[in-house]
Amino acid sequence: MKYLDEFRDPKVARRILSEIRSLVTRPWVIMEICGGQTHSIIKNGIDQLLPKEVELVHGPGCPVCVTPLELIDRALAIAARPNVIFTSFGDMLRVPGSHKDLFMARSEGADVRTVYSPLEALKLAREHPEKEVVFFAVGFETTAPGNAMAVFQAKKEGLKNFSLLVSHVLVPPAMEALLGSPQNRVQAYLAAGHVCTVMGWEEYEPIAEKFHVPIVPTGFEPVDILEGILQVLKQLESGEAKVENQYLRAVKREGNPTARKILSEVFEITDRKWRGIGEIPKSGYRLREAYAAHDAEKKFAVGDLETEESELCKSGIILQGLLKPNQCPAFGAECTPQTPLGATMVSSEGACAAYYKYQRLTEKD
Repeated sequence: MKYLDEFRDPKVARRILSEIRSLVTRPWVIMEICGGQTHSIIKNGIDQLLPKEVELVHGPGCPVCVTPLELIDRALAIAARPNVIFTSFGDMLRVPGSHKDLFMARSEGADVRTVYSPLEALKLAREHPEKEVVFFAVGFETTAPGNAMAVFQAKKEGLKNFSLLVSHVLVPPAMEALLGSPQNRVQAYLAAGHVCTVMGWEEYEPIAEKFHVPIVPTGFEPVDILEGILQVLKQLESGEAKVENQYLRAVKREGNPTARKILSEVFEITDRKWRGIGEIPKSGYRLREAYAAHDAEKKFAVGDLETEESELCKSGIILQGLLKPNQCPAFGAECTPQTPLGATMVSSEGACAAYYKYQRLTEKD
């Protein structure tokens, strides 16, 4: 654990905080993209230790949270088919669709199973040739390579009973969409370190230049995040706006060429709708035509469904950094982890879940 301890060292954290306090001269708003970073910030109280001039807002980097309602409803429709084994990561089971979630579908008799990787779903397809096995492929550039490899392998083996319900989204188009919004308050980004391990950070350079915002790919430990904030603030205070890599131990400029190659082989860029945000051009992946036989949306023809989002749920504006979870009227009242109105309260990376878990229940900051 020595390696991790270095990035949780209180002495180092205090030194960085001291440097931050001596540096800041005016208010700044910084968005951390990833829900994992949000949880680390709230868990360690980083937002409360920063000078009052520095405000952290939480971004849309939670894969479960941004999966659109339409896809949840399509997942439920597919899972209800009698010959289907529907597989998903655990978080997805409790994400509410228009009228219920996958956990409720399972209680009604649907064969819904939790898996820990797409390869586990692929194994089910081999073991049950009489069934259609569907994997709910959600997430950002981090989970997409594994899902691409699963469908690549299925095609290679001739497994016609394996398909993906694809809901992959991409980080850079969302960052641009937020910066281009008339309501935008974000002046700098902490980029998600694990996304950058796959895709690198070169694609952020045009965004930093176009919107004149500093972008710093950052890790997830307290010292990582504090160093990222310090690097961002140094740029803001000096008027610079460039990409600067804090996560040197994991991220290279070009990312992971092997992972990018399998992504390019299996997926192509498409427009995607983000839950609570709306459609963002060229912000997602879909399967290429060569893999259409493994596309669950085409195989099961479940496109025409009417959706119904909760009027009480504010997760959309929370994901855009325009509202803190504990500023939502339903937070901790109608909406709790036991009775979630939206995905941000369900997901282990959701901002609302972080505030609830770490008892930021009544603070109105």
